[in-house]
This record gives sequence, structure tokens and C-alpha cells, in this order.
Amino acid sequence: MCLCAKYLAQIVVMGVQVVGRAFARALQQEYAASQAAARARGRPGQQSAAVSSITGMSVQEAQQILNVSTLSPEEIQKSYEHLFKANEKSVGGSFYLQSKVVQAKERLDEELNIQKQEQNQQSQQNPET
Repeated sequence: MCLCAKYLAQIVVMGVQVVGRAFARALQQEYAASQAAARARGRPGQQSAAVSSITGMSVQEAQQILNVSTLSPEEIQKSYEHLFKANEKSVGGSFYLQSKVVQAKERLDEELNIQKQEQNQQSQQNPET
């Protein structure tokens, strides 16, 4: 009986060590990813990747959700309004899908802001004479 308890304790200790190492590795990877995103935010042209990393949604995914092919503010708004209303809980829609629609709109709006900032920076660096 004592031998079984000893083996059981060893199994538990090994399990805790494995889980601990996996958790530590996951923390290291998350820290490295957040550092890379922070560095990318400071560089022009890399802001979009940083925003994708932060929001967890790429521009392509957001375009697929809203079913838009171009980054046109009017097209995005029209599609957003339609999908938001279609997924309202009061009409039998899904709150989850509605939140994805909102998240996609926010991501595309952020991308439009990034593009506008980059255009402003380029026009300031290369003023037309």
C-alpha cells in the first residue's frame, strides 16, 4: 500500500512539472509576441500587423465577415448596418455573430485610419512643389 502512494506521488509531481514548464513556455511566447507587436507599432507600414496582433483579427478576416472587397468607408458602413440589424437578438439573431460584425467594423475602421496616417506622413515627407 505504501509503494502505491509513493508512485502516485511521483506521478503527481511529474504532472505538475510538465504543466509548469508548458505554462512557462506559453508565457515566454506571449511576452515575445507582445514585445514584437510593440516594436512594430512604432514603425510605419507595420502598424497594420500590430493592430491585427492586438485585435486578433486580420484585415482579410474582417473583410470576409462584412463581405466587402475594398476598404471603402461607405461600403463598410452599409454592410455593417445590414449585418448588425440582421443579427439582432430581438429578431432571432446571434449575439456572437453581432459582436463579430462590430469587431470587424472596428478593425476595418482602424485600418482606414492607419492608411490615412501613412498618407499624411508621406505627403509631409514629400511635399509637392
